[in-house]
Amino acid sequence: MGTLDYGPVRVATGTMGYKHKAADAAAVLASLAAPNFLLKIIPHVDGSPRICELVEYYLEDIALHGAWTGPGALDLHAHALAPVADLPVLEVVSTMHFIADLTLGLGNVVHDYLR
Repeated sequence: MGTLDYGPVRVATGTMGYKHKAADAAAVLASLAAPNFLLKIIPHVDGSPRICELVEYYLEDIALHGAWTGPGALDLHAHALAPVADLPVLEVVSTMHFIADLTLGLGNVVHDYLR
C-alpha cells in the first residue's frame, strides 16, 4: 500500500496484491536504469518562485532483490488544496513492488523555467 498525504490529510491511496506474481527482473532493471525526471520548485522567502527546473537524474549501483506485479487500485480523496479527486481514474495500467539497494545519482538541469 502506498499513500500520498498533504499535511495531515490523506489525498491518495494505492494498493496492490502483495507478491502476487514475480516480475521480469531484466525488465525491472532496465526501467530503473532509464533516466528519471522531476520538477524542482523552491519558493523565495516572499513566496515567488526562486527555483523552477526540470531535472534529469539516474539511479546508480542498483542491486535488485525482488520484483512483483499484480492487481492494483487507486483511490483519490477530496481535498481543497489538492483536488486530485476531481480527476477520473479510468484504468490502472500496472502495479509493481520491488526491493532494491540503489543510489540516487546527481542530477542535471534539463530546463530552467525562470530563464
